[in-house]
Amino acid sequence: MTKHIKVGLFGLLIGIIGLVLSVVPLSYSFEEDIGLGLLFKLRGVRPPPSDVVVVSIDHDSSEHFDLPNNPDKWPRSLHARLIESLVEAGASVITFDVHFLEAKSPDDDRLFEQALEKAGNVVLADALIAKEVPMGLMAEAQAQSNTIVKISKPFSPFKVAAAGTGPFVLPRIPFKVNQYWTFQQGAGDAPTFPVLALQFFSAGVYAPFIQLVEQVRPDLTGQLPKDFESARHTIGLVELMRNIRDLFEGDPLLAEDMLNAVEHGGPRPADVKNLQTLQALIKVYGGAHSRYINFFGPPRTIPTIPFYQALELGAQNGTGHQIDLKDKAVFVGLSEIFLAERKDSFYTVFSQANGVFIGGVEIAATAFANMLGDSSVVPISLQAQMLLLLFWGLLMGIICRMVPTVLAAGAVFGLSLLYLGAAVYQFQHDFTWYPLVIPLLVQTPLAFGSAVLWNYYETDRERKNMREAFGYYLPNDVVDSLAKDLGNLKGGPQVVYGTCLFTDAANYTTLSEKLNPQELSDMLSKYFEALFTPVRHHGGLIVDLKGDSILAIWKAPEDEPGLRKQACLAALDISKSVDRFNLAVAPYSLPTRIGLHAGQFTIGTVGAVDHYEYRPAGDVVNTASRVEGFNKSLGTTIAVTDDVIRELDGFLTKDLGQFRLKGKANALGIHELVSRLDESDEAQRQASVLFSEAMGAFREQSWNAARELFTQCADVLEKDGPSDFYIKLCDQYLEHPPEEVWDGVVTLEKK
Repeated sequence: MTKHIKVGLFGLLIGIIGLVLSVVPLSYSFEEDIGLGLLFKLRGVRPPPSDVVVVSIDHDSSEHFDLPNNPDKWPRSLHARLIESLVEAGASVITFDVHFLEAKSPDDDRLFEQALEKAGNVVLADALIAKEVPMGLMAEAQAQSNTIVKISKPFSPFKVAAAGTGPFVLPRIPFKVNQYWTFQQGAGDAPTFPVLALQFFSAGVYAPFIQLVEQVRPDLTGQLPKDFESARHTIGLVELMRNIRDLFEGDPLLAEDMLNAVEHGGPRPADVKNLQTLQALIKVYGGAHSRYINFFGPPRTIPTIPFYQALELGAQNGTGHQIDLKDKAVFVGLSEIFLAERKDSFYTVFSQANGVFIGGVEIAATAFANMLGDSSVVPISLQAQMLLLLFWGLLMGIICRMVPTVLAAGAVFGLSLLYLGAAVYQFQHDFTWYPLVIPLLVQTPLAFGSAVLWNYYETDRERKNMREAFGYYLPNDVVDSLAKDLGNLKGGPQVVYGTCLFTDAANYTTLSEKLNPQELSDMLSKYFEALFTPVRHHGGLIVDLKGDSILAIWKAPEDEPGLRKQACLAALDISKSVDRFNLAVAPYSLPTRIGLHAGQFTIGTVGAVDHYEYRPAGDVVNTASRVEGFNKSLGTTIAVTDDVIRELDGFLTKDLGQFRLKGKANALGIHELVSRLDESDEAQRQASVLFSEAMGAFREQSWNAARELFTQCADVLEKDGPSDFYIKLCDQYLEHPPEEVWDGVVTLEKK
């Protein structure tokens, strides 16, 4: 699979992850709480609308009237006076976000009822208990919901006298208020009181509205009343609006066709404001049950008048200017700088960290203004969102994988800022809500982090491959250095202390004459496996391979008995491994001799021009080779020098004496490495003791006594090369004694 295909698949995977998350309900909550909240914060406060005013039932008004803070305990005569004052000021519609559920003072109730009847434009709030009311979430998905189980209408005389009544439920904390209902599902699709207020506010465009319906759907002619005033008095405002809503829900294209007709010269109001009102009314009836609130700012952003000042609208208020309510929608309810625990306070995107929330009446007024100005927040469609997330994931994946990490980080950061800027621009100018959390906080970090990990994995894999390749020829520390910097390939030699192990196979020349090249190659592969495995198992490094011989080393900055012991253990295991090999390839065999010497030597790359080898150099290496050859003279398998075996325990050895090897000026103390001490048998231990006594007699030049002891040693083992060597040497010295000044060193003339 080519790199470009892998990169494309990686980007596609990031896009698919975004698609999957986009339909997970939990992601909607994050998108609302974080993404939508960020868009509001970056956009800031918008100018409040001019068509809506809030009359606040607040603490200042309670003090002014010397009444309790609880508005339920206020005399309804005050509300009656407020209605009269607002009507006199020219308010187009008055909405009370206050519950008038039961009778109280008969006189006050009568005054309030009379004020409602006389005004004819007052909408009252229904009280309801809500649980699991479905609200359409982003991309028309369903998430947390409430189901209305009970609706409480206002006190019957008030209900009859009012222009209409409707619910308007909002979730209490800890839920953030982001949406509102137009028609309350679970309550018979009853219009909420902001929608009732909108319909009453739009009474002047009702006739063109009905004409449009009948124009685009002639079969509906006569099904809806043509006069708003007579209709609301005959069947009631709520029932009228339900009937209209049913028509739009039964014909999903009705709203679109009506809007097209308005654009192309159908029945329409003459002035622009009424035209916009007509279009808003069509979109409400033909739209979804819920909408996202486009908040204008923190509490009190919408023009607000304290209740006590609203009673004196004909006079100058405390600020010194006349308040104009003519043709405006007025919402009355609790509205002050609320703390979270106060009744009718709600948590919104503009709620403050100190717990200051917003009142429900201001949210209702905001919803009304959003519908009237067609300015509700609109999330992009699910299809558009899925395409966007797929494209963004693909783009981020390709950039993060194709571009070097540092450049990719800069590109990702820059593109993310551009995306955020574009999302904020769209939100600010046409109220379109583009997702932020999934693309910017999930897909982008996931793409970059995964690409970094992937690059690290590939780099690490390349280094491992290189380590594995070089590991066949070089020690781990050198491989580690090369993995970081190949420029170290020609690094200078190091002076180390180590143990060198040489091997050589007998009968190799004869065997090579009997086998064809392929057979010989196959046998050598198995043979070297028998040698290499023990060396690697005991931490050795094979640094040279020539013919049938190998050179292995154990190195450290200074002498470490542990490494010398590992070399000895490796030599013993090589001997056993070769025995098993010879049994497996019988009748052929490659008996193997092993020599070990320890000391300082240099190790590093050796060579010139275009050919280099990593190998040790120094007298220690040469001496180890001589010690391996020493085995042929004494008939031993494993020979080690004093420098190797000193201070080591756990081994059964024979002190073979002092020897001056061919080509060496100085004598060496050499030992036969017989076995691990715990693996030795009685005969080996007895022979070792006899050989030691014999060597003592030999050094004292007691040739006959030494010969006798060597003979006993050979008898115990049935055959012993060192004993046979010294028996012959004793016979030689009996005939030709050495010089009077004798140092006990045996000189070997053969390698």
